[in-house]
Amino acid sequence: MRIDVQFADRVGIAHEILAVLARRNINVVAVEVDSSDVFIDIPELDEGMLPTLRADFMQVKGVQDVVIVDVLPGARRRLHLDALLAAMADPVMAVDAAGRIVIANAAAASVADMSESELQGKTLQELLGEPAVQAELLQSGFHAPDREVRLHGQPFLMEVAPVSEPLDKRLGQAVGGVITLHTPRRLGGRIHALQHAAGGFDCMIGESEPIRALKARAARVAVVDAPLLIVGETGTGKELVAQACHTTSSRSDAPFLALNCAALPESLAESELFGYASGAFTGAQRGGKPGLIEMAEGGTVFLDEIGEMSQYLQAKLLRFLNDGKFRRVGSDREIKVNVRIISATHRNLRKMVAEGTFREDLFYRLNVLHLEVPSLRERPNDILLLARHFIERACAQAQKPICRLGADACAALVANSWPGNVRQLQNVVFRAITMTDKRILDATDLDLAEGSMLAEEGGQMHESDDWDRSVAAFERALLERLYPQYPSSRKLAARLKTSHSMIANKLRKYGIPGNGW
Repeated sequence: MRIDVQFADRVGIAHEILAVLARRNINVVAVEVDSSDVFIDIPELDEGMLPTLRADFMQVKGVQDVVIVDVLPGARRRLHLDALLAAMADPVMAVDAAGRIVIANAAAASVADMSESELQGKTLQELLGEPAVQAELLQSGFHAPDREVRLHGQPFLMEVAPVSEPLDKRLGQAVGGVITLHTPRRLGGRIHALQHAAGGFDCMIGESEPIRALKARAARVAVVDAPLLIVGETGTGKELVAQACHTTSSRSDAPFLALNCAALPESLAESELFGYASGAFTGAQRGGKPGLIEMAEGGTVFLDEIGEMSQYLQAKLLRFLNDGKFRRVGSDREIKVNVRIISATHRNLRKMVAEGTFREDLFYRLNVLHLEVPSLRERPNDILLLARHFIERACAQAQKPICRLGADACAALVANSWPGNVRQLQNVVFRAITMTDKRILDATDLDLAEGSMLAEEGGQMHESDDWDRSVAAFERALLERLYPQYPSSRKLAARLKTSHSMIANKLRKYGIPGNGW
């Protein structure tokens, strides 16, 4: 049984409490003294003995009560600490001031290929095989920066936190440290969690025929574990499609990491993609650093704007696609990983291959599966649906009441050519919400010169509170205005920079040309 003898603190009272047990020849296996409690573990004590023992304790001056407890506080802390260490997926070790392991969790024992008891007492030098690492930690008082180390040939990012004992209120002396090791894949998973929200094809907003066809085709290619090339104009949402394909694939539990090939110079893009070894270049992190391909082990690497990749990186990427192996910058050691490559571009890669600016063999390795994301001009029925979505997001971000679009604003949005596609639409909506306090947005709030011009061509709009009827009225007026100048669905589609099939459907819907033409 375990008891808590509660008392009013005074000098010597804990000794007097224990003397009561000594006089009765009661064996004690553990004692913990707090400021107003003495916790005692007495295996031979039972409930029948407790009343007389309680009476003896109450004779000691200052004792206030005796209560039964389930476990001593120190033991409780140890149980919680053990559970906490066991639950941690990353290897964690506590070391003393000499660099010797005091305690380690199950994950550390697993990667060290020994039991937790065998791991205790080992030095970091013996474990890692790098004397310089232990010397640096001891010399710096365990304030060393993060660096890469190897354990049984496997790379880990080592984080160090000092454990200090305060000498006075201002200074502290390191009595050891806590070592945490992160695998590249765990790092990649954290980057993925920070940068990307999980979402499948339901996150792709749109009900038009082109977007429905895209979703159906993407759902088929997502489950095929092969390289995928996504093409489409800038701002159409190619990365969103790539993320949806990853989320729907068998790799959804692993990281999805992205690299914009146009945003970085060749040398930096290479180290970001493939990582680098220790001392590979000036300013390199000590011990080296894993690249996106290594951190995405088991998952997906998305290479945006692949058409901007240099010839040198194209060759290195091709080699990786051939056998799944690569070398870090400055290293002669080959690393093999299992990742899926999804790439995207707004450029015509076939034309670039013909011009010699993109490797033909790499093009065919990347273009095993193919998706083409339609431009916003090809899906005009989705424009207002997307606008509503962006209005809700912008109003929430700006902490404003939800706005809605007036009839002329709807007409201007539908009529605009949107060279920047969905990204441009999002920016237009965000700017309008930010710059006005109106509850109903009109065309002037959207700041669309081109849209306003086309709206004027379409004829005078009539105010209506019905969204769909306002759009239909504008579409009819615009088509009736332009059809005499472009008297075929193909000519009219070319004039409005949209698809022939969409224009043909609209002409049939509104009966254009009618009997009066």
